[in-house]
Amino acid sequence: MMPVFDAAEDFAKRLDERDPLAHSRDRFAIPKHGDGPVLYFNGNSLGLMPKSARAFVADELDDWAELAVEAHFAGKTPWFSYHEALREPFARLVGALPGEVVAMNGLTVNLHLMMATFFRPAGSRNKILIEDGAFPSDTYAAQSQLALHGIDPVEGLIRVAPRAGEALVRADDLVALIERRGSEIALVLLPGVQYYTGQLLDIAAVTKAARRNGCVAGWDLAHAAGNVPLKLHDWDVDFAAWCSYKYLNAGPGAIAGCFVHERHGRNPTLPRMGGWWGNDPATRFSMHEQRHFAPREGADGWQLSNPPILAMAPLRASLSIFDEAGMDALRAKSVVLTGYLEWLFDQSGRKRFEVITPKNPDERGCQLSLRILDRPAETLREIEALGVVGDFRPPDVVRVAPVPLYNTFHEVWRFVRLIQSAGLAG
Repeated sequence: MMPVFDAAEDFAKRLDERDPLAHSRDRFAIPKHGDGPVLYFNGNSLGLMPKSARAFVADELDDWAELAVEAHFAGKTPWFSYHEALREPFARLVGALPGEVVAMNGLTVNLHLMMATFFRPAGSRNKILIEDGAFPSDTYAAQSQLALHGIDPVEGLIRVAPRAGEALVRADDLVALIERRGSEIALVLLPGVQYYTGQLLDIAAVTKAARRNGCVAGWDLAHAAGNVPLKLHDWDVDFAAWCSYKYLNAGPGAIAGCFVHERHGRNPTLPRMGGWWGNDPATRFSMHEQRHFAPREGADGWQLSNPPILAMAPLRASLSIFDEAGMDALRAKSVVLTGYLEWLFDQSGRKRFEVITPKNPDERGCQLSLRILDRPAETLREIEALGVVGDFRPPDVVRVAPVPLYNTFHEVWRFVRLIQSAGLAG
């Protein structure tokens, strides 16, 4: 339940004193601004470094130095099965069975691997449904997959957009589009949380509509994983992919994640891009004796190469913090923390800002996208000069993400107070 907010500084401090997750902030390295920490609201672009990441990486460097190749089987966490240490934490994070998830590659690589299997155009069912404002990499991936199948990349895309004069896609409009044109759509490829506006789509309802109309349901969860609770298995999602350097705090260019529903993971005949690490481990080292790819059951069967151990180590550090906190507790704090930020902005008058993120907490994660109505570039520079790290998206939006793992209620209060003191709110 959302508390009755108060604009006094003491109120923010009391919320922090009562926060059961307050201790998790100490688990992260906070950059400095002058004599104190920055106000870091950019976790939707790059999460802060878990302090324990150094030790996790150091363990692997030590094994490399002391054991060399033997560390594949004799290390503290053997490299041969290292990716399996991420399996259950990932599954808990996205609401999956352990065999349905795997840490591998980067987000767009995983989207390509998934589309190689699940985008199977046939006859008039040859289109990909995507949002008009999709993150560019998703659009490029979809267009190139269409081209690989000899389909015009423009004609092959069905773009869903907000109504004229609106910033958000209406859920009913999205489902109605699938119902109306479902016979043309081979693949629905949408974001769990829209990167620009922060809108949380109804993954369950859209997936249900897609599957009801014979479409594959695929999801880009870059801004959803570690941000909002997910139930990919129960929602019957076909596949999903996400990066780990935003809310999952695994570092720049971190290893990504992938989900493949168990009904597909049990089907070894599905076409896919094969690689030796996706092969059955029992025969993986048979080398020249193993002339045919025999995929391992589950999401592991879509792996290509042996995992990058030094890139996986920071993710292990971060996921251990998520496991300790729990997504339900993180979501509960997130709803109040983001709601408090919005309430403070409302109280300030915010004449120079317009919030384009949904007001309903059930339709957003821990992000407010603020459209700067007057002199956006200059206003952004003024905000940054105050020691605030947000994320500017041209032409006029700054994204502010109060992350429940390490942001505090007092930081939110200070942010809005600084904006007011600098004359940027009115």
